[in-house]
Amino acid sequence: MNVFKLNNNLVLASGSARRIELLKELGFKFMVFVTELDESFPASMSPENVAVHIAEKKFENAQNKLNDASKIIISADTVVVCQGEVLGKPGNIAEARKTLLKLSGNVHQVITGVCLGNRSEKVCFSDVTQVTVDTLTDSEIEFYIENYQVMDKAGAYGIQDWLGMARISAINGSYTNVMGLPTQKLWVVLNEFVKKNV
Repeated sequence: MNVFKLNNNLVLASGSARRIELLKELGFKFMVFVTELDESFPASMSPENVAVHIAEKKFENAQNKLNDASKIIISADTVVVCQGEVLGKPGNIAEARKTLLKLSGNVHQVITGVCLGNRSEKVCFSDVTQVTVDTLTDSEIEFYIENYQVMDKAGAYGIQDWLGMARISAINGSYTNVMGLPTQKLWVVLNEFVKKNV
């Protein structure tokens, strides 16, 4: 089957507005499937493996709930890693402020883990982007927290909004990966999967 004919057989196991937008921009029509999920991970797990671990949980959860062999499921999770620490979504404003202070003046890694497949086989992979943040003033941090949605994003920021436009000086790697879905890598892996399995 041609990858362009996957429409209506594709499921995105994520409610992220950014991932939905990116998958639409790739030209797909798909179903969105979201359920509550425990996104914890073992404390001993290396930061590089966390995003794939959670993406795999999302994939398996969607597969079990949907129970439809015809569907190809795509799940993803994004984490921000700064100085060896995994920075997820902040639980409150104080955590958001602390996260932004940690990112300020530092280079961090954005890692998105992706899992895709059907009932017979799945493929998991990740992509890493290096992001450099300028030193943020206290007033810039407060402005950002007050005016933008920091609570629903790993690392308490969105590359596509004010922080990305005004205070990120360099990106080394995939821009869409920082948004939450490494579209180029996904396209390649999905095409390979379809050729072998559909």
